[in-house]
Formats: sequence, C-alpha cells, structure tokens
Amino acid sequence: MNGTGLRAQLFRRKPAAALMAEAESRSGGLKRALGALDLTLLGIGAIVGAGIFVLTGVAAARYAGPAIVLSFVVSGFACAMAALCYAEFAAMIPVAGSAYSYSYATMGELVGWIIGWDLVLEYAVGAAAVAVGWSGYLTVILHGVGIHLPIAITNAPGSVRGAIINLPALLIVMLITYVLYIGISESARINSVIVAVKLCVIGAVIVVGAFFVRPENWSPFAPMGWAGVMKGAAVIFFAYIGFDAVSTAAEEVVDPNRDLPLGILGSLLVCTILYI
Repeated sequence: MNGTGLRAQLFRRKPAAALMAEAESRSGGLKRALGALDLTLLGIGAIVGAGIFVLTGVAAARYAGPAIVLSFVVSGFACAMAALCYAEFAAMIPVAGSAYSYSYATMGELVGWIIGWDLVLEYAVGAAAVAVGWSGYLTVILHGVGIHLPIAITNAPGSVRGAIINLPALLIVMLITYVLYIGISESARINSVIVAVKLCVIGAVIVVGAFFVRPENWSPFAPMGWAGVMKGAAVIFFAYIGFDAVSTAAEEVVDPNRDLPLGILGSLLVCTILYI
C-alpha cells in the first residue's frame, strides 16, 4: 500500500448518518428505556464517589485550604466546557461509543482508534480505583463490628507483605457486571437507589457539619495563594469525572437528542452545587 493509500485509510471517517444507520439496523439491539431523569441519576452515580469522599480533604490540607471552594468552582467550570462538547456530540451522534464514535466520525479512524483505547484505559483504571476504595471501606466497616479479614485477601499482590488478592474489590466488580448484564432498566433502578444513598450521605455531612463551622478557621483563606487553588482544582478534578459515562448510554435512551444533553449537564450541575 502506498503512502497516499495508507494515509487515506488511517484518516477515513464514518459519517454520523452511517453510524446511526448501523445502530438502528443491528438485530437484537439495545433497548431504549432511559429518560432524562435516568441519565441524570446515572451521571450523578458516576461522578459522586471516591473523589469527593477522599480527595477533598487531601486538596484542602495540602494545597487550597478553605479556598477549596474556589477549586471546586474552577474544576466545575472546566468540566462544564467539556460537558457542553459531550452534550452537543451526543445529541448529533446518539450512538454507543461515546468519544470513540465522535472522533471516528469527525477526525478519522486513527484518532478514533487512539481515543477508543484511551477510553478502555480510563474506565479500567477508574473502575479499579473505585473497587479498591470500596474494598477499603468494607474492610474498615467489618473491622468495626469485630470481623477481621486477613491481609492476604484484602490487598493486591505486592502492595503489602503476604497479599494474594483483593477479593472484596474483585467481588464488587463481578456483582456490578452482573447487574449490567441483566438489563438497562434493572441497572437504572439499582443505580437510583445507590445515588439516593450517596446524596443522603453528602446531605448528612452538610447538615451535621454546619453545626461545627468555625469562621476563624477560614483565615488564611488561601494559604498558598491562587497557585494552591489551582493545584487543588487539579487534584479534585477526578471528583467530577463521570459525566461522560452518560453518553455511552446513547443507544438506550428514548429521546437521545433531548435527554442526553439534559442528563450530562444536569448531573454535572447537581454535583457542582453539592460539592461547593
């Protein structure tokens, strides 16, 4: 193959119309059962997690101090710009694949291939981080009620001496995989329950914590200046990641042109308000 032919193949694009036609023609395709509320809850479920429960304290203690509030504003603004792009593409190309499909349709096969593998890496690393975090929480809770799981089955090999496998992390991944397998409607209902629990926890922290606010602790407000605020924003950016997962459900949405933008932007808005 000559250079011109190779270049043409690497950057050939699949038009949006062709992508949507393929999605509609697939036999035994995905069931369209999700609405705007389902997508918003899906986005909140993907966003609210280990990031807000763990990274907030780290960013405040090491970088931003009380100005962590501004760090959340900065991160929220940056994510809003990305969310607007996702919302527009999701409405224009309502097919599964998220950024992979968008880049394939607009920039060609090579860029789509790179983005596709980036997404695989992103979700693999993200799922592993959340599963390990969940395992840690479970271990601490069980320890509090007198059940002590051995180190060998609660840590990854090489992380501590004697570790063989992080069994709780493996089991929770298998459980969630099964939930996804049984169907989108069932997955959406279970996700709604989990999101309700998460929001109740954050609400409890806000309500109870309000009685312990000491304004004198706000000085200095930004101990490391604007640089600290920006470093804090970079750290807590992980707490916002997840809204892009809404776009992966495009082929399971009843009215994707309307509901996908509402789900993406709505979930990000709710989480930004809660975080601040």
